[in-house]
Amino acid sequence: EREVRAGGDDPGTKSGKKSFARQLGHFTTLCEGDGQAVRDAGGLYVLGTERHESRRIDNQLRGRSGRQGDPGESRFYLSLDDDLMRLFASGTMRGVMDRALPEDIPIESKMVSKAIERAQTTVEQKNAEVRKNVLKFDEVMNEQRNVIYRNRDRILSGAELRGDVLEHLGAVVDEAIDTFCPSEHPEEWNLDGLRSEIDGYWPTTLTVETLGAAGTAEALYELLSADALDVYEGREAELGTETMREVERQVLLRIVDQRWREHLYEMDHLREGIHLRAMGQRDPASEWQREGFELFSRLSGLLGQDFLRYVMRIQVTTADNTEQVTGVTASGPESPVLGAAAVAAAAAAGAPATVEESTPDRQVQKVNTEWEATPRNAPCPCGSGRKFKHCHGS
Repeated sequence: EREVRAGGDDPGTKSGKKSFARQLGHFTTLCEGDGQAVRDAGGLYVLGTERHESRRIDNQLRGRSGRQGDPGESRFYLSLDDDLMRLFASGTMRGVMDRALPEDIPIESKMVSKAIERAQTTVEQKNAEVRKNVLKFDEVMNEQRNVIYRNRDRILSGAELRGDVLEHLGAVVDEAIDTFCPSEHPEEWNLDGLRSEIDGYWPTTLTVETLGAAGTAEALYELLSADALDVYEGREAELGTETMREVERQVLLRIVDQRWREHLYEMDHLREGIHLRAMGQRDPASEWQREGFELFSRLSGLLGQDFLRYVMRIQVTTADNTEQVTGVTASGPESPVLGAAAVAAAAAAGAPATVEESTPDRQVQKVNTEWEATPRNAPCPCGSGRKFKHCHGS
């Protein structure tokens, strides 16, 4: 067709069709002559310098010769240093290859061919298992992603979050009691540690003596839950219901985004070395599901804990003799989330916001100048076990 157009004819016209048939016959004759010359020379000879790890690829290459009844031949040359032979071939092959024969004499053996085929089968099975595990890995991540996205969509849709706060309060109190007061005997309780833990979530007025007077874990749970509820309702009364709901949405949304990104980094780190579990006779897919669930459970707990720390420490400063909120001061653990909480509270109240990012009774930890040369992906020198960029290098 190109030759027809080069001659000035259109293939769609009558003269163009005649020219096309003439050119087709000419090139067919040329191809038949070239094909006959190749057949007279013995056909296509495929020379392979190594065997692929997949038999399918080798068979496709062999199939290029001898097509449609034409003559042809294929031959592959191997070395014991090839990856396929070095990793998967049996040790007996080296004995066959090391026979006292001159180096220029080819060694052909059915045993060698069978060993190569077994090695290829092993590699194919391994690759199939890897592909199957990739699907299992993606399923785990997809389930976690769906849970997080459903929670995030619920926040964006303006759902009521007061119930979430109360649920997180109960979980925090229950975990603190299990940690510091596991015994049934009150004299064995670590009340100082319990009060310090609770004070990290909300400014409690309960003393160690008051906590010790509870006597039982159930009474202690009721006492701490009531104290937390009083503090929460006090914050809500100061801010107003509408403002409190908006602050809760903004804070929780930013916490979910921040913690989810950190969780993805941890899952990527876990996936990098999960295949090594197979060396310990453990299924990598099962280990991935188990440890991925543990990390996600920890993520869920951290979301609730961070949420409480920010929401329960929001403080409001109001002008005298007026009901309108004229300033919002947020205090709590240092984080960008605080700025969003204060701005959201002020916006809902129709007033400017003053953000004070400070931790009560705590000093902000400064980065050691000797750590500045630490690579971002290296473990943090503080001993937390996290990467430097996610800890003191953030």
